[in-house]
Amino acid sequence: MNRRQSLKWLGGLSVFLLPIANARLALAKEGNSMQLVKTKAEWATLLPKNAYRVLFEEDTEQAGSSPLNHEKRDGTFVCAACSLPLFDSSAKYESGTGWPSFWQPLPDAVATKTDYKILYPRTEYHCARCGGHQGHVFKDGPKPTGKRYCNNGVALQFVPRTDKLPELRT
Repeated sequence: MNRRQSLKWLGGLSVFLLPIANARLALAKEGNSMQLVKTKAEWATLLPKNAYRVLFEEDTEQAGSSPLNHEKRDGTFVCAACSLPLFDSSAKYESGTGWPSFWQPLPDAVATKTDYKILYPRTEYHCARCGGHQGHVFKDGPKPTGKRYCNNGVALQFVPRTDKLPELRT
């Protein structure tokens, strides 16, 4: 089997494995009393197209395209789908990657799973409340955690500390 055939075979295999991975994520979240469950069709009507693709089809926005890359104010970054607070601005740093990056999420804000989309295992993280895809975690971040939570900007909204956090979506 040559490389092209192998990639086609693995791509076909993902059609069978993706529903299993999504089911595991849903099962892992069932114990969360704050869990928000909506169909993909419901999310598609509530969110801008680019945010929907990133959050619920696990797409990735183009590097350098988010205004949140340059956000330096004091505040909170919340999930663009359900408004759960995910990151405090004090954990944001300039990673040079072109995506908003954080060294630590807020407690119980994100859930992780292993992603094999590029054939190499990566740690993907999602909003713990709605399951919306946020980005990937890498082990090349600053102290004290050494982690880089590399986030898609369209999956977040920034709320300045002086403003009230939005109500959680229902």
